[in-house]
Amino acid sequence: MSSLTLHFIRPLLFSVIVFSFLGCIHIAQPPAKNQKTAVIAYYTGQPDPLDEATVSQLTHIIYSFLHLKGNKLALDNAQDSVSLAYLASLKKEHTQLKVMLSLGGWGGCETCSPVFATEKGRKEFAQSTKALLDQFGIDGIDLDWEYPAIEGYPGHLFAPEDKQHFTELVRVLRKTLGKKAIITFAAGGFEKYLEKSVAWDEVMPMVDFVNIMSYDLVNGNSTVTGHHTPLYSTEHQVESADHAVQYLDAVGVPLDKMVIGAAFYARVWENVIDTNQGLYQAGKFKQAVSYSMFEQFVRDHPGFVYHWDTVAQAPYWYTADQQLFATYDNDESVTKKTQYAVKHGLKGIMFWVLGEDKREDSLLKAISDTVKEEEGK
Repeated sequence: MSSLTLHFIRPLLFSVIVFSFLGCIHIAQPPAKNQKTAVIAYYTGQPDPLDEATVSQLTHIIYSFLHLKGNKLALDNAQDSVSLAYLASLKKEHTQLKVMLSLGGWGGCETCSPVFATEKGRKEFAQSTKALLDQFGIDGIDLDWEYPAIEGYPGHLFAPEDKQHFTELVRVLRKTLGKKAIITFAAGGFEKYLEKSVAWDEVMPMVDFVNIMSYDLVNGNSTVTGHHTPLYSTEHQVESADHAVQYLDAVGVPLDKMVIGAAFYARVWENVIDTNQGLYQAGKFKQAVSYSMFEQFVRDHPGFVYHWDTVAQAPYWYTADQQLFATYDNDESVTKKTQYAVKHGLKGIMFWVLGEDKREDSLLKAISDTVKEEEGK
């Protein structure tokens, strides 16, 4: 899931205007006590079965990804069938669990624009989706088209008309799948997507919720460092989870249909000078590192120092010795995000991706424990 161009390092005056506007937006009261916060995992399939503790902490698992074959949603290989059958089997013992499949992903929606531009394409896609849901006993579909109407993966087609075609796609899916099926979509957490890709007033009444990708807000194309998954905006970085929530709230999207995202991986830049601990400095993207391997990565690169941004509510590391800067989510930041979701009555929190979490002291456990604590107040 990922990516896009960051609206980054704005003039100070523009930032002041943005913050003044956002401060006026109404945020709903906390949810009723009987409203449960969703904890949603994107899952790519793992060699080992998921343990009971992991599954019991989740409300939704979204299998990622299936792709288009012609106009139809199709399995890529035999492993897709095995994984979907396995996930569906988990529902027998875990009655709280909803299992979904996802179309697309970063680089996985090459023909989405032309296919969904036609009534025939949309209809055949919806029919093939229903066939897969029925075949495996799956609860719904998540659309991860990156992105309608704006540039996404390099070389993939896009057109302004994608925005309306996306609405029509959701409409035919709802008609074909019926009222009980779960229909969601993954939304870019940045302004250009929020403003140009989706007709929010038309789409949101037809879907169950939207998964806001409030990560990769500084991505592999970024030549300046920053927080890739911050909770709040700062003077130097407008994009954040809260900024996306505030925007959607202002255009009438119900808070209880919003899901914010956490990243179970770090992004690392190199050649970053020793100014402001490497934050908001020029650099070259080096690599992504899974959360499970991040501690080892820090140990392997001498001089790393941990920092916490009290405004963004986000952690980062910097080593002046090697001029490396790393931005990620940790247990403290996902706790803050989960508290935010519960406090403001959001649908919940999701994350990319389950297989990159640690087995012990996991980010999932931090999220699950926080949900229990906050809902118990």
